[in-house]
Amino acid sequence: MPETALRLTYLVQPGLMPYGDGLRLQEHFFSGLLVEKKDHPSRYTQANYLILLEHTPVFTLGKSGLPQNLLVSQGQLLAQGIDFYATSRGGDITYHGPGQLVVYPIFDLDQHFTDIDRYLRTLEEAVICTLADFGINAGRSAGQTGVWIGNKKICAMGIKASRWVVMHGIALNINTDLAYYSYIIPCNIPDKEVTSMEALLGYNPGIENVSQKLLLHISALFGLNLKQIPVPSLAKVPQA
Repeated sequence: MPETALRLTYLVQPGLMPYGDGLRLQEHFFSGLLVEKKDHPSRYTQANYLILLEHTPVFTLGKSGLPQNLLVSQGQLLAQGIDFYATSRGGDITYHGPGQLVVYPIFDLDQHFTDIDRYLRTLEEAVICTLADFGINAGRSAGQTGVWIGNKKICAMGIKASRWVVMHGIALNINTDLAYYSYIIPCNIPDKEVTSMEALLGYNPGIENVSQKLLLHISALFGLNLKQIPVPSLAKVPQA
């Protein structure tokens, strides 16, 4: 694809941060794109955003999720310093924590393709290609989102869309502490397991190495021209 056809996409990499702060960043970029697209079409920049980070331990419940899939009380989570959020994304309950690469594309699909199913499958393909770079043969599970190795899920997905602008995204287990998944029925699928790259490879491939590979595949599949920008000061970002 020629350089002129690439979509300008701002890359934001805040490192490890609590889920609430990451949500504020998402909402900041997401609402900005929506307002610009709706109210100022004549000067709409068409720039997208891509946030890569890790979260401190948190369980998040999707808008169609079942609260009973959290197998401990929120009080027990609080006592262990684990956050809990009901979110606007699709899907059920999942875990985020250190050692897991979380990717939040804030994309206007009008500048890519207006097809949510294709968008999800393209995100999955980027993860499948990344895992293949490390010798892991991953794929899909019929009727379920995410990326799988047999009956073990290695990457969870969930998104929100409005006027073809999307937020939330994917969570790829690299060297995640899998013990946290015993607190939930992940994604409301009781007969499946969760795994990580470290569990499969026998070593930690490193979040920086995986991030670089995944960025390459996302950029190639979506046709992105990535430009890294500083992380906005949270003091200037309204509460989500």
